Amino acid sequence: MTTTTTDRPMLALLMRLAGIAGFAVMAAFIKLASDSGIHLAELIFWRQFTSLPILLVWAMLAGGLGTLKTQRPGAHAMRAGYGIVGMILNFGGVILLPLAEATTFGFTGPLFATILSVVILRETVGVWRWSAVLAGFAGVVIIAQPGGGNIPLFGAGVALGGAFMIALISIQIRDLSRTDRPTTIVFWFSMATVLLTLPIMPFVHEPLSSHQWLLLLGIGLAGTWGQVLITMALRFGEVSSVIVMDYSSLIWATLLGWLIFSTLPTTATWFGAPLVIAAGIIITWRERVLRKQRFAAQVQAAGT
Repeated sequence: MTTTTTDRPMLALLMRLAGIAGFAVMAAFIKLASDSGIHLAELIFWRQFTSLPILLVWAMLAGGLGTLKTQRPGAHAMRAGYGIVGMILNFGGVILLPLAEATTFGFTGPLFATILSVVILRETVGVWRWSAVLAGFAGVVIIAQPGGGNIPLFGAGVALGGAFMIALISIQIRDLSRTDRPTTIVFWFSMATVLLTLPIMPFVHEPLSSHQWLLLLGIGLAGTWGQVLITMALRFGEVSSVIVMDYSSLIWATLLGWLIFSTLPTTATWFGAPLVIAAGIIITWRERVLRKQRFAAQVQAAGT
């Protein structure tokens, strides 16, 4: 059965804001768990495994397990493939970098989305968006300071790769949301990830302490909260509209980095981050303007 998409922009913004807060908390737990000695593959496995019972209960309360059925297994398989690569890169960025810097590099998603729109969709991008892309990557260079900074370049590359995958995944989730429920999308991604990482577990798993199990539980709960809410946000609002809420994660990352890890963003980050954030906001604003112009043109053409 096909579900319709109802645009509710304010609800979408609030959902995205709450979802981003959940992901910020998850990132802090990931860094703590990695510091305690848990392997990256095991972090990904338990992150997704923990979410499965939550999603099953959610589905039963929302109308039964039949709500998890999908008519688009191929699209879900592609989303799972992109999602697993994205998880590896984004988890890796959090592990390799301070929270604030990993978060800031994640803001380059809109920049990559603009480039992808040219390469894949053959869209025409004007001076506004190209200027924003250049300014955003200038901010990345300022933060990373290649050859002379305190930020490991490998970690920066991993985080940027994660942002690239987020750009791909956001577009794909928006498409899936036109036919499938948010819980359906998240459930099949979680299931695919668990099945693909399960064979690796015997090679990386070691006995865990109660503290480590609590960290894994926190990762699963916070991650499920964040994933469901940002998926629901894409059901009720356009990607270009809700993605602006992602910048709130820098506030959370800075606060959690200071409270938990006693780290604050570097001076270079304070200078570079505004460029990256401004670039994303400009791209978002310009896409909204162009969408309104296209809609107005369609209405005018229909009336002639």
